[in-house]
Amino acid sequence: MSAATMRSRTPDRLCAEAVELALAAAVEAAGEDSVGEHLGVVADGDRVVTHFFACKESAYRGWRWAVTLARASRAKLVTLDETVLLPGPEAMLAPEWVPWSERLRPGDMGPGDLLPTEAEDLRLEPGFTGEDAPPPDSVVSEEAEYSRNLRELAEAEDAEVSAVPPSALPVPPARGSLASVAEELGMRRARVLSRYGLHTAADRWDEAYGAKTPMAQAAPASCVTCAFLLPLAGSLRQAFGICANEFSPADGRVVSLSYGCGGHSEAAVMPKPPRPAPPVIDETKVDPMPLHPDREGGSVEETTPAEELGHS
Repeated sequence: MSAATMRSRTPDRLCAEAVELALAAAVEAAGEDSVGEHLGVVADGDRVVTHFFACKESAYRGWRWAVTLARASRAKLVTLDETVLLPGPEAMLAPEWVPWSERLRPGDMGPGDLLPTEAEDLRLEPGFTGEDAPPPDSVVSEEAEYSRNLRELAEAEDAEVSAVPPSALPVPPARGSLASVAEELGMRRARVLSRYGLHTAADRWDEAYGAKTPMAQAAPASCVTCAFLLPLAGSLRQAFGICANEFSPADGRVVSLSYGCGGHSEAAVMPKPPRPAPPVIDETKVDPMPLHPDREGGSVEETTPAEELGHS
């Protein structure tokens, strides 16, 4: 039988009339100052009813004291079942509990915080294991790719150099041609970064997201071993990459390979908190404690047992 059908029943008369018994039980459990007026009674089953009393606690607005009474079949004695505090229809309730891993938002992580990654994290996948390697005779194998590159380079050497600049080509230049090499080297742009420009940019990035930052000092590992690191191209690839972890404070930023944070992909085990140093007890010095501080001087003269006997 459903709960709705049970609650639609008429409450047992003897249990419903035992308001004083229910009130006494509520006062005994919560105190007289916490129990308010009687709000009603509902039937929970055969000869089982629940009386509701208003809760006068300011921190539990809309809550009700619920006292359940029952009696045995053919018995006139009503007994107490339980007394609990339950939320009413207009009660103030805490928001639904959300796991900490889902409550975390980008920007919440600080120095020393650790965000372990789950074993089945959808953002990560195993590295190269060899299982997906193509067979040696496949058209996409390394040997076939190397042979194809050799043929393309040979064809590029026999081709005539076009007088049209690479930027004016209607289609991307063929792989291995002089135009493609020029495009790869950045010759389609009027100017490129000088060595000085690269160094100044590297200094700025290392200062903001480098090994000397508080976040990196407290990190479990550096970015060079993190799966969320996207390496840069060119010479800066040896020292910098782009962070792709949305929970990291460096998400979308250029970071040094020696940088790190608590969102490292391999931070699967929470570190143990540091133990405080044991207390230092100095047992070489004795502090005098007066027995009668109310006396003059606050000190007590030592007496021998013989002197005590002489005064008796």
